[in-house]
Amino acid sequence: MQLFSREKAHNNKERVEQIILAKYNQYYRLAYNYVHNEADACDIVQNGAYKALRSSDTLQNPEFAETWIYRIMLNECFRYFKQTQPLSYETVFEEETKAEYSKDSETSIDLQRALDTLPKKEKAIVVLKYFEDKTLEEIATILDENVNTVKSKLYRSIKKLRGVLSDGENMQDYKISNGKDI
Repeated sequence: MQLFSREKAHNNKERVEQIILAKYNQYYRLAYNYVHNEADACDIVQNGAYKALRSSDTLQNPEFAETWIYRIMLNECFRYFKQTQPLSYETVFEEETKAEYSKDSETSIDLQRALDTLPKKEKAIVVLKYFEDKTLEEIATILDENVNTVKSKLYRSIKKLRGVLSDGENMQDYKISNGKDI
């Protein structure tokens, strides 16, 4: 009997490892959208990957492994903000060099700042929908929410973003990275 559980745990670990390797860039983008720092985003993904691999034997339904890993990565992003962050030279340097970006980069920065004004769950919904191209059903599963709740939070978040971004600016300039209007 124990042989089957070891085999299942081994299969889960292999499946989780394959998903992490295949979707590593998506997890990195997700983390970067939260922390705006390459090193911190890498740390978040590494910690999330470690935790997913370490606890892969607790995965009950391997068909939901991808959603399970997304949830772990989101929790790592949320955990990052609970920690006190020391001010580093890289952070100061990034803030100073933001002024050197072009108009497209300024739009991108404005959009990122607008996203940062949203509560964590609402920001997660917008990022998963527009940056990660997840369906509402997938987002609901990842966040352990009802699909209708996700829809209402998404539309409320978009309305908030429009309000923040329309402070004297033309909304035609603001598009999500995959070309979708907000």
